Amino acid sequence: MKIIFLDKIAAIGALLAASACPACFPLLAVVGSALGLSFLRPYEGVMIYVFLALVLLVFIGSIVSFLKHRRKIPLLLNAAGSLLIFLAFYIKFMAFLIYAGLFLLLAGAFLNFLKEIKCKSCKTIPLSKSIILTSKIKCPFCGYVKEEAMSVNSCQHFYECSNCKKILQPKDGDCCVFCSYGTVKCPPKQKS
Repeated sequence: MKIIFLDKIAAIGALLAASACPACFPLLAVVGSALGLSFLRPYEGVMIYVFLALVLLVFIGSIVSFLKHRRKIPLLLNAAGSLLIFLAFYIKFMAFLIYAGLFLLLAGAFLNFLKEIKCKSCKTIPLSKSIILTSKIKCPFCGYVKEEAMSVNSCQHFYECSNCKKILQPKDGDCCVFCSYGTVKCPPKQKS
């Protein structure tokens, strides 16, 4: 399983874990019964902790997805959803906060899923195509040139110059530092 699917799988898992706890989530009891999750009723106390762990995994997965795609809205939705759920469990229990938080988690995971469907760099690059995996990157601050290896499936958003120690970021319109300062574009760009 790829780590980019962590927030999506955890969001669905959180919904299923919540559906397995009819006493805590009566609105989801119908979903749990329809899916045959009533056998988990004796473990309802444990399922609450599973639910909270999955909520935390959704948030961690959304951070990973943000680092790859730089989309703020799904990250904010997942952060707000996680916060609402943990506030409702540990500060003041209000069922509507948990339902709202769960809805935000599912919405954030869905938006990340839509982005990953459209993202060309998330798709694997066939090895039959001759993809160049190294590029000479030139620091715009000091002019130092160094040959670096590039990742096959992702773009590199930050690069520290070995000489002057400045952090390089992509120019506007470029997906990564290799596309901005390298002699060869990154592998996802070479594929397209």
